[in-house]
Amino acid sequence: MIRKAFEQDLQRLQEEVLVLGSMVEEALTASVDSLKRRDMEASRRIIANDRQINEKRFALEAQALTLIATQQPMASDLRTLAAVLEIVTELERMGDYAKGIAKINLMIGDEPLIKPLIDIPRMAEKARDMLHRALEAFIRRDVELAQAIPEEDDEVDALYNQVYRELMTFIMADPHTIEQANYLLWAAHNLERTADRVTNICERVIFTVTGEMIEMDVDEEEV
Repeated sequence: MIRKAFEQDLQRLQEEVLVLGSMVEEALTASVDSLKRRDMEASRRIIANDRQINEKRFALEAQALTLIATQQPMASDLRTLAAVLEIVTELERMGDYAKGIAKINLMIGDEPLIKPLIDIPRMAEKARDMLHRALEAFIRRDVELAQAIPEEDDEVDALYNQVYRELMTFIMADPHTIEQANYLLWAAHNLERTADRVTNICERVIFTVTGEMIEMDVDEEEV
């Protein structure tokens, strides 16, 4: 009976991780959409709602630590709980990236964008898709999926490099664009880092299933 109750608690905890993941996915999409549409009020809501993501993370951490402390979990259960602690931390940081993009929109202010946003929304869509499937891999214990997703990080890096080159072109043509170009580059950088953190989740999924911690190759310094 005690074991069954523990398994139910562990299952509910993992389901709540998905809830947090959905909150982060929504924040990422909304932050880029608000930047693209220059919607200041939407950006303010994203910044305010980040507190809910933080609170959810800390609540899940507390639940996981309580299970570790009170239920004497087996080795496989400990790996799952360790994964939860790692994943919710990664998700909270991704939420910070979304908040950062919302702040960038406010910092640009009423100034029109120097160019229509094309590659940054593509980066957001790809990063969100990677995140969604990484969490799916965690719930399903799908090692093959967890191994495949980090390979897609190259697509995000390629988009980031495209954004960088294009913005540098604008700066060289008109030095007055440098401030906004830097803001937009930081928005792209936040999305590039989001995809990197998805790779960290995938590594944790593999560890949860196999007990082996394998570091995926992610070049965080490429520009």
